[in-house]
Amino acid sequence: MKRELKKFESTMWLCIKLLLYILLMGTFMFIMSRENKALGVLSRTMGITFSTYCIVGLLFLSIYGKYDVGRRKSKPIIYSLSLAVLFTDIVTYIQLMIMNTITPSIYAFRLDSIGSLILSFIVQVIIIIIFAYAGNGLFFTIHKPESCCIVTSSQESLDNIVRGILKYKKQYKIDYIMDYRDRHLLETVKKADTVFIHDVPLEVRSKIVRFCYKYKINIYFNPEIEDIVEMSAKYYLLDDVSVLNANVKAWTMEQRVMKKLLDMSLAIVLGIVTSPIWIVSAIAIKAYDGGHIFFKQKRATLNGRVFEVYKFRTMKENVENHSVTDDDDRITKPGRILRKIRMDELPQLINILKGDMSFVGPRPEMLENVEAYEEELPEFRYRLRVKAGLTGYAQIAGKYNTSPKDKLIMDMIYIEEFNILRDIQLIFQTAIVLLKSDSTEAFRTGETSQYIFKEAEETEAEE
Repeated sequence: MKRELKKFESTMWLCIKLLLYILLMGTFMFIMSRENKALGVLSRTMGITFSTYCIVGLLFLSIYGKYDVGRRKSKPIIYSLSLAVLFTDIVTYIQLMIMNTITPSIYAFRLDSIGSLILSFIVQVIIIIIFAYAGNGLFFTIHKPESCCIVTSSQESLDNIVRGILKYKKQYKIDYIMDYRDRHLLETVKKADTVFIHDVPLEVRSKIVRFCYKYKINIYFNPEIEDIVEMSAKYYLLDDVSVLNANVKAWTMEQRVMKKLLDMSLAIVLGIVTSPIWIVSAIAIKAYDGGHIFFKQKRATLNGRVFEVYKFRTMKENVENHSVTDDDDRITKPGRILRKIRMDELPQLINILKGDMSFVGPRPEMLENVEAYEEELPEFRYRLRVKAGLTGYAQIAGKYNTSPKDKLIMDMIYIEEFNILRDIQLIFQTAIVLLKSDSTEAFRTGETSQYIFKEAEETEAEE
């Protein structure tokens, strides 16, 4: 009976997804057909436009994410699908305008039906909002929160993982908190639907993972450097012996050349497109207090080379230099707006043109932070195997106050799994950062968890 219900539910969600995608494409085709009659009848224009929308739509869904209710909150789903639809609409619209250009001349090309394009996108966003909230509402009506057990090593580690879990209260319910040294560990783990393993020694983690696999318990664990190396490894057979090969050499010449070409072309194009923002920002900063427009600070890039990063000045001049905290009174009014929309980073296009930075790569940290982080986490220096970047995994998925170790993990995943298509994907995904309200979340003082870690009296975990 359970298997049949699960199969029915899978079919139901598949039908809902298909209905959503059909409605999104149908909205574009229907609204645009009012001024483009060929879209409303069987024709070459209709066939090519339909095919373009499907292919481009699948491409941008793979970049931004699909309709995965139950796994993501409604807002991230709305942001992702809206951006995917926006770019799909634009590309398909341009293709349709090319099809409508009968005279074989570039001067005959016209961008008509822009009002229909905008109306189509507005209706699509409304459909996405309805499906996102209704879908998650239905999912969490059917599924109650999973009973979770957290296995960790200290109160600090517990606070770190709980902070993430508590943002998904509808998915997870924390029922058990265990010290990995507790002799009753596996008995407690067996009671849970899902286990979160955080900052636990690798040998103990392996035992817990094997146990959970045996009893079909869902597992989450924070990756270590060894895990990242394994993720990028390839499977080989030496005769009949299975091995994993992790090639940790530097990027190839072809990869470096392609990345450099992408950096230079994007920096030039974006510099021209965003020139109005440069002008408005410069006027606002200068008018506010008459100080310098740009802020320069020493940062580290490839192989630890120090360079000066450029940013629009968002703080008062001649103030103490340290990481931003909540309600920081050093930030100016124009600076608060620039930081919120992430436009204070625009001058780093100059750093990219100078060769100090790349478009995608690890975020360049302040030298003081790098020294402090490396004392606690020597592996933090691995981020300097490539040029610092304007955007990247840590900048998109992380926040201003993301822990050094989590930043390192995200940056190492990027370095070890690098390819030029991944760079292009991350550049498109950067648009999501502008929509996330917590991407600029500052460090909070005195932030503690309501959950208490109790150190085990027993020092060994049972098998």
